[in-house]
Amino acid sequence: MSLPSSTNLPLNPCEKLIVALDTDSLEQALEWVDLLPQVLWWKVGSELFTAVGSPILQALKERGKRIFLDLKLHDIPNTVGRATRVAVSYGVDLLTIHASGGSAMMRAAAEAAQSSSCRLLAVTLLTSLSPEQVQQELGIGEDPADYILHLAQLAQAQGLTGLVCSPQEVSRLRQAFGSEVLLVTPGIRFSPTNTGNDALHRLEDDQQRIWTPARALQAGADYLVVGRPVTAAPDPVAAFQQLCDAAAH
Repeated sequence: MSLPSSTNLPLNPCEKLIVALDTDSLEQALEWVDLLPQVLWWKVGSELFTAVGSPILQALKERGKRIFLDLKLHDIPNTVGRATRVAVSYGVDLLTIHASGGSAMMRAAAEAAQSSSCRLLAVTLLTSLSPEQVQQELGIGEDPADYILHLAQLAQAQGLTGLVCSPQEVSRLRQAFGSEVLLVTPGIRFSPTNTGNDALHRLEDDQQRIWTPARALQAGADYLVVGRPVTAAPDPVAAFQQLCDAAAH
């Protein structure tokens, strides 16, 4: 089953939400999945995949779920190519590759995935990094937005047709690449003014470049990634519905 293009995305806002399974426990992950049968997309990151491996992917497939395998592969081209080949063999729908690994590395990943239905997403800059950190700690002198666009163009040239970016870069990337690129956006948070839930808004986290669901979608995001605002909520079912409602307005 192929992914919808940016011009033919699901109309149901809930289907644009990807919930992150941020845990190292298979039991906890499946408890969330079974508690929220209305969630179509689930993200499996490094913590969970390192802890339990492919059984979580198999369990999600058995439940008819779409899978975003967020491993952010970054190594020498041969290693990334081989890792990509293994990852896509599990039948995942999305897989992340660090764009900063360079053109040869991304090209190796694209070649390894070309016979699968998996779509590769290039990670430009982590949403945990502030502009000051990008310049002062990473030593990147140019404006972070320009650097992100540069990496995105490099990824597109190597055959990666999706991008992971913060909400603040969505509009510029959509304008640069049009509807063919798939934009997946983490850093999505509730606003206390539209949810009435200050506890969720104050949830301690490490995201720096964040927006509300509606604002990110209006800017041109295709899919939104959320984790702790749902899974750490007192009532995850109600929290997910709040996100659906927020994405619809």
